[in-house]
Amino acid sequence: MSRQPSTITPRIRPIPPNKTAILSALDVGTSKVVCLIARLDPIENSDLLSGRTHRMRILGIGHQRSRGIKGGTVIDLTEAEKAIRLAVDSAERMAGVQVASALVNISGGRISSHHFHGHVALHRRNVEDSDIHRVIEAASSHAQDAGRSILHALPVGYSLDGSGGIQKPKGMVGESLGVDLHIASCDPLAAHNLMLAVERGHLAVEALVATPYASALSTMLEDEAELGSIVIDIGGGTTSIAVFHQGHLVHVDAIAVGGNYITLDIARGLSMRLEDAEKIKCRNASCVETEADSRDIISIRQVGEDDRDQNHSIPLGQLTRIVRPRAEEIVDFVRERLDKAGFRIAKGQHVLLTGGTAQLGGLSELSRRVFGTQVRLARPVGVQGLPEAAKSPAFASAVGLLVYPQVAGNEFFEAGRRSALPMTGTGGYIARVGQWLRDSF
Repeated sequence: MSRQPSTITPRIRPIPPNKTAILSALDVGTSKVVCLIARLDPIENSDLLSGRTHRMRILGIGHQRSRGIKGGTVIDLTEAEKAIRLAVDSAERMAGVQVASALVNISGGRISSHHFHGHVALHRRNVEDSDIHRVIEAASSHAQDAGRSILHALPVGYSLDGSGGIQKPKGMVGESLGVDLHIASCDPLAAHNLMLAVERGHLAVEALVATPYASALSTMLEDEAELGSIVIDIGGGTTSIAVFHQGHLVHVDAIAVGGNYITLDIARGLSMRLEDAEKIKCRNASCVETEADSRDIISIRQVGEDDRDQNHSIPLGQLTRIVRPRAEEIVDFVRERLDKAGFRIAKGQHVLLTGGTAQLGGLSELSRRVFGTQVRLARPVGVQGLPEAAKSPAFASAVGLLVYPQVAGNEFFEAGRRSALPMTGTGGYIARVGQWLRDSF
Protein backbone atom coordinates (compact mmCIF):
# COMPACT_ATOMS: atom_id res chain seq x y z
CA MET A 1 0.00 0.00 0.00
CA SER A 2 1.43 3.39 -0.98
CA ARG A 3 2.01 6.03 1.64
CA GLN A 4 -0.44 8.93 1.75
CA PRO A 5 0.84 12.51 1.55
CA SER A 6 1.94 13.73 4.98
CA THR A 7 2.15 17.18 6.52
CA ILE A 8 5.56 16.26 7.95
CA THR A 9 8.39 15.12 5.68
CA PRO A 10 11.11 12.69 6.87
CA ARG A 11 13.59 14.19 9.33
CA ILE A 12 17.20 13.19 9.90
CA ARG A 13 18.99 13.33 13.22
CA PRO A 14 22.21 15.39 13.18
CA ILE A 15 25.47 13.49 12.77
CA PRO A 16 27.22 13.19 16.16
CA PRO A 17 30.30 15.44 16.01
CA ASN A 18 32.62 12.55 16.90
CA LYS A 19 31.22 10.01 14.41
CA THR A 20 32.19 9.18 10.83
CA ALA A 21 29.42 8.60 8.33
CA ILE A 22 28.86 7.76 4.68
CA LEU A 23 26.06 9.83 3.17
CA SER A 24 24.26 9.92 -0.15
CA ALA A 25 22.80 13.09 -1.64
CA LEU A 26 20.31 13.16 -4.50
CA ASP A 27 19.75 16.45 -6.33
CA VAL A 28 16.65 15.95 -8.47
CA GLY A 29 16.42 18.96 -10.75
CA THR A 30 14.57 19.89 -13.90
CA SER A 31 17.72 19.72 -16.06
CA LYS A 32 19.81 17.08 -14.33
CA VAL A 33 19.84 14.48 -11.55
CA VAL A 34 23.00 14.31 -9.44
CA CYS A 35 23.95 11.66 -6.90
CA LEU A 36 26.88 12.22 -4.55
CA ILE A 37 28.26 9.62 -2.13
CA ALA A 38 30.60 11.09 0.47
CA ARG A 39 32.52 10.17 3.58
CA LEU A 40 32.21 12.64 6.46
CA ASP A 41 34.98 12.68 9.07
CA PRO A 42 34.83 14.75 12.28
CA ILE A 43 36.75 18.03 12.45
CA GLU A 44 36.78 20.99 14.79
CA ASN A 45 34.28 23.71 13.91
CA SER A 46 35.33 25.84 10.97
CA ASP A 47 35.62 29.59 11.45
CA LEU A 48 34.75 30.24 7.80
CA LEU A 49 32.01 27.70 7.08
CA SER A 50 28.89 27.99 9.17
CA GLY A 51 27.92 24.91 11.17
CA ARG A 52 30.44 22.52 9.62
CA THR A 53 31.43 19.73 12.01
CA HIS A 54 32.77 17.24 9.46
CA ARG A 55 35.21 17.13 6.57
CA MET A 56 33.50 15.93 3.39
CA ARG A 57 35.24 13.80 0.78
CA ILE A 58 33.38 12.67 -2.34
CA LEU A 59 33.66 8.92 -2.98
CA GLY A 60 31.33 8.68 -5.96
CA ILE A 61 29.43 10.97 -8.29
CA GLY A 62 26.82 10.25 -10.94
CA HIS A 63 24.73 12.64 -13.00
CA GLN A 64 22.17 12.18 -15.73
CA ARG A 65 19.94 14.36 -17.85
CA SER A 66 16.72 14.77 -15.91
CA ARG A 67 13.53 13.14 -17.13
CA GLY A 68 9.95 13.37 -15.97
CA ILE A 69 10.53 16.62 -14.02
CA LYS A 70 9.07 20.02 -14.93
CA GLY A 71 9.42 23.14 -12.84
CA GLY A 72 10.99 21.05 -10.06
CA THR A 73 7.89 18.81 -9.88
CA VAL A 74 7.53 15.16 -10.92
CA ILE A 75 5.24 14.84 -13.95
CA ASP A 76 6.23 11.30 -15.03
CA LEU A 77 7.09 8.83 -12.27
CA THR A 78 8.57 6.20 -14.59
CA GLU A 79 10.90 8.61 -16.38
CA ALA A 80 11.97 10.29 -13.13
CA GLU A 81 12.70 6.89 -11.59
CA LYS A 82 14.88 5.93 -14.57
CA ALA A 83 17.00 9.08 -14.30
CA ILE A 84 17.40 8.63 -10.54
CA ARG A 85 18.41 4.97 -10.92
CA LEU A 86 21.04 5.81 -13.55
CA ALA A 87 22.58 8.61 -11.46
CA VAL A 88 22.66 6.48 -8.30
CA ASP A 89 24.10 3.48 -10.14
CA SER A 90 26.96 5.59 -11.57
CA ALA A 91 27.79 7.00 -8.12
CA GLU A 92 27.66 3.55 -6.49
CA ARG A 93 30.02 2.02 -9.07
CA MET A 94 32.50 4.86 -8.64
CA ALA A 95 32.36 4.71 -4.81
CA GLY A 96 32.33 0.93 -4.61
CA VAL A 97 29.42 0.93 -2.15
CA GLN A 98 25.67 0.46 -2.26
CA VAL A 99 23.41 3.09 -0.76
CA ALA A 100 20.15 2.37 0.99
CA SER A 101 18.98 5.95 1.53
CA ALA A 102 19.62 9.50 0.42
CA LEU A 103 19.03 13.10 1.34
CA VAL A 104 16.88 14.66 -1.38
CA ASN A 105 16.24 18.29 -2.34
CA ILE A 106 12.95 19.76 -3.50
CA SER A 107 12.52 22.81 -5.74
CA GLY A 108 8.88 22.53 -6.80
CA GLY A 109 5.65 22.33 -4.86
CA ARG A 110 5.34 26.08 -4.22
CA ILE A 111 8.02 26.28 -1.52
CA SER A 112 7.17 29.07 0.89
CA SER A 113 7.76 30.38 4.41
CA HIS A 114 5.60 31.28 7.38
CA HIS A 115 6.47 32.48 10.88
CA PHE A 116 4.53 31.22 13.88
CA HIS A 117 4.69 32.34 17.50
CA GLY A 118 4.19 30.18 20.57
CA HIS A 119 4.11 30.91 24.31
CA VAL A 120 4.18 28.71 27.42
CA ALA A 121 4.02 29.57 31.12
CA LEU A 122 7.12 29.22 33.30
CA HIS A 123 5.84 30.54 36.66
CA ARG A 124 9.12 32.27 37.56
CA ARG A 125 11.37 29.26 37.25
CA ASN A 126 14.41 28.41 35.16
CA VAL A 127 13.92 27.52 31.50
CA GLU A 128 14.62 23.83 30.92
CA ASP A 129 14.98 21.77 27.73
CA SER A 130 11.42 20.50 28.21
CA ASP A 131 10.12 24.09 28.20
CA ILE A 132 11.94 24.85 24.94
CA HIS A 133 10.43 21.72 23.43
CA ARG A 134 6.94 22.68 24.66
CA VAL A 135 7.06 26.20 23.25
CA ILE A 136 8.29 24.99 19.85
CA GLU A 137 5.53 22.37 19.80
CA ALA A 138 3.00 25.09 20.57
CA ALA A 139 4.21 27.16 17.61
CA SER A 140 4.51 24.24 15.20
CA SER A 141 0.98 23.00 15.94
CA HIS A 142 -0.37 26.04 14.07
CA ALA A 143 1.75 25.16 11.03
CA GLN A 144 0.35 21.64 10.75
CA ASP A 145 -3.16 23.03 10.43
CA ALA A 146 -2.25 24.72 7.13
CA GLY A 147 -2.31 21.47 5.12
CA ARG A 148 1.26 21.90 3.88
CA SER A 149 4.22 19.52 4.15
CA ILE A 150 6.75 20.89 6.63
CA LEU A 151 10.31 20.83 5.28
CA HIS A 152 12.10 22.81 7.99
CA ALA A 153 11.10 24.07 11.44
CA LEU A 154 13.74 26.52 12.65
CA PRO A 155 13.53 28.60 15.83
CA VAL A 156 14.66 32.13 14.89
CA GLY A 157 14.61 33.63 18.38
CA TYR A 158 13.08 33.38 21.85
CA SER A 159 11.52 35.86 24.23
CA LEU A 160 11.08 35.99 28.00
CA ASP A 161 8.14 37.96 29.34
CA GLY A 162 7.89 39.77 26.01
CA SER A 163 11.56 40.71 25.75
CA GLY A 164 12.93 39.29 22.47
CA GLY A 165 16.31 38.75 20.88
CA ILE A 166 17.20 35.75 23.05
CA GLN A 167 19.04 32.92 21.30
CA LYS A 168 19.71 30.52 24.19
CA PRO A 169 17.04 30.82 26.90
CA LYS A 170 18.01 27.70 28.85
CA GLY A 171 18.69 28.53 32.50
CA MET A 172 17.07 31.97 32.38
CA VAL A 173 14.13 32.85 34.63
CA GLY A 174 10.77 34.34 33.70
CA GLU A 175 7.00 34.10 33.77
CA SER A 176 6.53 33.02 30.15
CA LEU A 177 8.69 31.76 27.28
CA GLY A 178 7.97 32.64 23.66
CA VAL A 179 9.47 31.54 20.34
CA ASP A 180 9.44 32.78 16.75
CA LEU A 181 9.40 29.64 14.60
CA HIS A 182 10.19 29.76 10.88
CA ILE A 183 8.40 27.02 8.94
CA ALA A 184 9.47 26.24 5.37
CA SER A 185 6.84 24.13 3.63
CA CYS A 186 5.67 22.82 0.27
CA ASP A 187 2.67 21.19 -1.37
CA PRO A 188 2.16 17.69 0.12
CA LEU A 189 1.42 16.06 -3.25
CA ALA A 190 4.64 17.42 -4.80
CA ALA A 191 6.67 16.10 -1.86
CA HIS A 192 4.85 12.74 -1.96
CA ASN A 193 5.45 12.21 -5.69
CA LEU A 194 9.13 13.15 -5.42
CA MET A 195 9.64 10.68 -2.56
CA LEU A 196 7.71 8.05 -4.49
CA ALA A 197 10.03 8.44 -7.51
CA VAL A 198 13.07 7.98 -5.25
CA GLU A 199 11.60 5.05 -3.32
CA ARG A 200 10.69 3.23 -6.55
CA GLY A 201 14.45 3.09 -7.08
CA HIS A 202 14.73 1.16 -3.76
CA LEU A 203 16.09 4.14 -1.83
CA ALA A 204 14.69 5.50 1.41
CA VAL A 205 14.40 9.27 1.70
CA GLU A 206 16.35 10.42 4.76
CA ALA A 207 15.08 13.98 4.55
CA LEU A 208 13.63 16.47 2.09
CA VAL A 209 15.61 19.72 2.00
CA ALA A 210 14.48 22.93 0.32
CA THR A 211 16.84 23.56 -2.60
CA PRO A 212 17.73 27.17 -1.73
CA TYR A 213 18.59 26.15 1.85
CA ALA A 214 20.85 23.35 0.59
CA SER A 215 22.56 25.69 -1.87
CA ALA A 216 23.13 28.27 0.86
CA LEU A 217 24.68 25.67 3.18
CA SER A 218 27.33 24.80 0.58
CA THR A 219 28.19 28.30 -0.65
CA MET A 220 27.73 30.81 2.18
CA LEU A 221 30.54 31.91 4.48
CA GLU A 222 30.11 32.48 8.23
CA ASP A 223 30.17 36.28 8.10
CA GLU A 224 27.71 36.33 5.18
CA ALA A 225 25.16 34.39 7.22
CA GLU A 226 25.62 36.68 10.25
CA LEU A 227 25.54 39.96 8.31
CA GLY A 228 22.50 38.88 6.33
CA SER A 229 22.57 37.40 2.85
CA ILE A 230 20.27 36.34 0.05
CA VAL A 231 21.09 33.18 -1.89
CA ILE A 232 19.45 32.86 -5.31
CA ASP A 233 19.66 29.42 -6.94
CA ILE A 234 18.81 29.69 -10.65
CA GLY A 235 18.32 26.22 -12.07
CA GLY A 236 16.87 24.91 -15.29
CA GLY A 237 13.19 24.94 -14.32
CA THR A 238 13.05 26.97 -11.09
CA THR A 239 14.62 29.96 -9.39
CA SER A 240 14.65 29.58 -5.61
CA ILE A 241 15.56 32.02 -2.85
CA ALA A 242 16.90 31.75 0.70
CA VAL A 243 17.16 34.76 3.03
CA PHE A 244 19.45 34.73 6.07
CA HIS A 245 19.41 37.20 8.97
CA GLN A 246 21.76 37.07 11.96
CA GLY A 247 22.81 33.55 11.03
CA HIS A 248 19.26 32.20 10.70
CA LEU A 249 17.28 31.08 7.66
CA VAL A 250 14.25 33.36 7.80
CA HIS A 251 12.64 33.00 4.37
CA VAL A 252 12.49 30.66 1.35
CA ASP A 253 10.63 31.01 -1.93
CA ALA A 254 10.66 29.55 -5.44
CA ILE A 255 9.56 30.70 -8.88
CA ALA A 256 8.84 28.25 -11.72
CA VAL A 257 11.10 30.07 -14.18
CA GLY A 258 14.71 29.17 -14.93
CA GLY A 259 17.39 28.71 -17.54
CA ASN A 260 15.32 26.37 -19.69
CA TYR A 261 13.17 29.35 -20.65
CA ILE A 262 16.27 31.11 -22.00
CA THR A 263 17.07 27.99 -24.03
CA LEU A 264 13.52 27.99 -25.46
CA ASP A 265 13.81 31.67 -26.36
CA ILE A 266 17.07 31.01 -28.24
CA ALA A 267 15.60 27.99 -30.05
CA ARG A 268 12.55 29.97 -31.17
CA GLY A 269 14.38 33.19 -31.97
CA LEU A 270 17.10 31.53 -34.06
CA SER A 271 15.11 28.53 -35.42
CA MET A 272 17.40 26.03 -33.70
CA ARG A 273 16.96 22.65 -32.15
CA LEU A 274 16.73 22.71 -28.33
CA GLU A 275 19.94 20.70 -27.96
CA ASP A 276 21.87 23.19 -30.12
CA ALA A 277 20.25 26.15 -28.36
CA GLU A 278 21.40 24.83 -24.96
CA LYS A 279 24.97 24.48 -26.26
CA ILE A 280 25.05 28.00 -27.70
CA LYS A 281 23.60 29.36 -24.42
CA CYS A 282 26.35 27.74 -22.37
CA ARG A 283 29.13 28.63 -24.80
CA ASN A 284 28.30 32.10 -26.13
CA ALA A 285 25.27 33.67 -24.44
CA SER A 286 25.38 36.81 -22.31
CA CYS A 287 22.67 39.08 -20.95
CA VAL A 288 24.82 42.23 -21.10
CA GLU A 289 25.58 43.74 -24.50
CA THR A 290 29.04 45.12 -25.23
CA GLU A 291 30.55 47.11 -28.11
CA ALA A 292 32.20 43.95 -29.43
CA ASP A 293 28.84 42.19 -29.84
CA SER A 294 28.19 43.92 -33.17
CA ARG A 295 31.61 42.87 -34.50
CA ASP A 296 31.88 39.33 -33.14
CA ILE A 297 30.32 36.68 -35.37
CA ILE A 298 29.25 33.22 -34.18
CA SER A 299 28.30 30.17 -36.22
CA ILE A 300 25.01 28.42 -35.49
CA ARG A 301 23.02 25.51 -36.92
CA GLN A 302 19.47 26.40 -37.92
CA VAL A 303 16.62 24.10 -38.94
CA GLY A 304 15.85 24.70 -42.64
CA GLU A 305 12.56 24.40 -44.49
CA ASP A 306 13.33 20.79 -45.43
CA ASP A 307 14.07 20.00 -41.75
CA ARG A 308 17.79 19.78 -42.46
CA ASP A 309 20.28 21.68 -40.33
CA GLN A 310 22.00 24.56 -42.08
CA ASN A 311 25.02 26.53 -40.88
CA HIS A 312 24.56 30.29 -40.50
CA SER A 313 26.59 33.14 -39.07
CA ILE A 314 25.03 35.83 -36.88
CA PRO A 315 26.36 38.78 -34.86
CA LEU A 316 26.81 37.94 -31.18
CA GLY A 317 24.61 40.91 -30.34
CA GLN A 318 21.61 39.17 -31.93
CA LEU A 319 21.95 36.34 -29.39
CA THR A 320 22.36 38.83 -26.52
CA ARG A 321 19.15 40.66 -27.51
CA ILE A 322 17.25 37.35 -27.26
CA VAL A 323 18.75 36.33 -23.91
CA ARG A 324 18.65 39.67 -22.06
CA PRO A 325 14.83 40.13 -21.71
CA ARG A 326 14.36 36.71 -20.12
CA ALA A 327 17.34 37.16 -17.77
CA GLU A 328 15.96 40.57 -16.72
CA GLU A 329 12.56 38.97 -16.15
CA ILE A 330 14.02 36.32 -13.82
CA VAL A 331 15.96 38.89 -11.77
CA ASP A 332 12.93 41.21 -11.62
CA PHE A 333 10.74 38.32 -10.46
CA VAL A 334 13.15 37.67 -7.59
CA ARG A 335 13.22 41.35 -6.58
CA GLU A 336 9.40 41.58 -6.67
CA ARG A 337 8.93 38.40 -4.62
CA LEU A 338 11.40 39.61 -1.99
CA ASP A 339 9.75 43.04 -1.84
CA LYS A 340 6.31 41.44 -1.44
CA ALA A 341 7.59 39.23 1.41
CA GLY A 342 9.10 42.25 3.19
CA PHE A 343 12.73 41.45 2.44
CA ARG A 344 13.71 44.34 0.21
CA ILE A 345 17.41 44.06 -0.70
CA ALA A 346 19.40 46.82 1.02
CA LYS A 347 22.59 48.40 -0.23
CA GLY A 348 25.59 46.58 1.23
CA GLN A 349 23.68 43.33 1.68
CA HIS A 350 25.33 40.23 0.22
CA VAL A 351 23.62 38.52 -2.73
CA LEU A 352 24.91 35.12 -3.84
CA LEU A 353 24.01 33.71 -7.25
CA THR A 354 24.30 29.95 -7.66
CA GLY A 355 22.79 27.12 -9.69
CA GLY A 356 23.64 26.19 -13.27
CA THR A 357 22.05 29.24 -14.91
CA ALA A 358 23.93 31.59 -12.58
CA GLN A 359 26.93 31.03 -14.86
CA LEU A 360 25.21 32.87 -17.71
CA GLY A 361 27.51 35.61 -18.97
CA GLY A 362 26.79 39.04 -17.49
CA LEU A 363 24.15 37.81 -15.02
CA SER A 364 26.10 38.98 -11.96
CA GLU A 365 26.48 42.44 -13.52
CA LEU A 366 22.79 42.58 -14.44
CA SER A 367 21.85 41.54 -10.88
CA ARG A 368 24.06 44.28 -9.40
CA ARG A 369 22.20 46.86 -11.48
CA VAL A 370 18.76 45.57 -10.47
CA PHE A 371 19.48 44.95 -6.77
CA GLY A 372 21.81 47.91 -6.23
CA THR A 373 24.24 45.91 -4.10
CA GLN A 374 27.22 43.58 -4.39
CA VAL A 375 26.60 40.23 -6.07
CA ARG A 376 28.95 37.27 -6.29
CA LEU A 377 28.85 33.98 -8.18
CA ALA A 378 28.82 31.30 -5.47
CA ARG A 379 30.35 27.84 -5.81
CA PRO A 380 30.30 24.97 -3.29
CA VAL A 381 33.16 25.22 -0.79
CA GLY A 382 34.67 22.95 1.86
CA VAL A 383 34.35 19.65 -0.02
CA GLN A 384 37.17 17.41 -1.22
CA GLY A 385 37.24 14.97 -4.11
CA LEU A 386 34.85 16.79 -6.44
CA PRO A 387 35.85 16.46 -10.11
CA GLU A 388 36.91 19.75 -11.66
CA ALA A 389 33.75 19.89 -13.78
CA ALA A 390 31.61 19.61 -10.61
CA LYS A 391 33.26 22.53 -8.79
CA SER A 392 30.65 24.86 -10.19
CA PRO A 393 27.45 26.58 -9.03
CA ALA A 394 25.47 23.83 -10.78
CA PHE A 395 26.44 21.41 -7.96
CA ALA A 396 25.78 23.74 -5.03
CA SER A 397 22.52 22.09 -4.02
CA ALA A 398 23.92 18.54 -4.19
CA VAL A 399 26.89 19.46 -1.97
CA GLY A 400 24.62 21.36 0.41
CA LEU A 401 22.61 18.19 1.03
CA LEU A 402 25.78 16.68 2.53
CA VAL A 403 26.15 19.69 4.83
CA TYR A 404 22.55 19.53 6.01
CA PRO A 405 22.93 16.64 8.55
CA GLN A 406 25.67 18.68 10.22
CA VAL A 407 23.22 21.51 10.99
CA ALA A 408 20.01 19.50 11.35
CA GLY A 409 20.27 19.86 15.13
CA ASN A 410 19.13 23.49 14.75
CA GLU A 411 15.68 22.27 13.75
CA PHE A 412 12.74 21.16 15.83
CA PHE A 413 12.88 17.36 15.87
CA GLU A 414 9.82 15.28 16.69
CA ALA A 415 10.45 12.51 19.18
CA GLY A 416 10.03 9.05 17.72
CA ARG A 417 11.25 9.86 14.21
CA ARG A 418 14.43 7.93 13.55
CA SER A 419 17.05 8.12 10.85
CA ALA A 420 18.35 5.23 8.76
CA LEU A 421 21.69 7.03 8.34
CA PRO A 422 24.27 4.37 7.41
CA MET A 423 27.47 4.79 9.39
CA THR A 424 30.88 4.01 7.98
CA GLY A 425 31.83 0.37 7.56
CA THR A 426 28.38 -0.80 6.46
CA GLY A 427 28.31 0.74 2.99
CA GLY A 428 24.54 0.81 3.39
CA TYR A 429 24.33 -3.01 3.29
CA ILE A 430 23.15 -3.56 6.86
CA ALA A 431 20.58 -0.81 6.51
CA ARG A 432 19.36 -2.39 3.26
CA VAL A 433 19.01 -5.84 4.89
CA GLY A 434 17.21 -4.29 7.84
CA GLN A 435 14.75 -2.56 5.51
CA TRP A 436 14.16 -5.86 3.66
CA LEU A 437 13.41 -7.62 6.96
CA ARG A 438 10.97 -4.88 8.01
CA ASP A 439 9.20 -4.98 4.64
CA SER A 440 9.04 -8.80 4.53
CA PHE A 441 7.88 -9.51 8.06
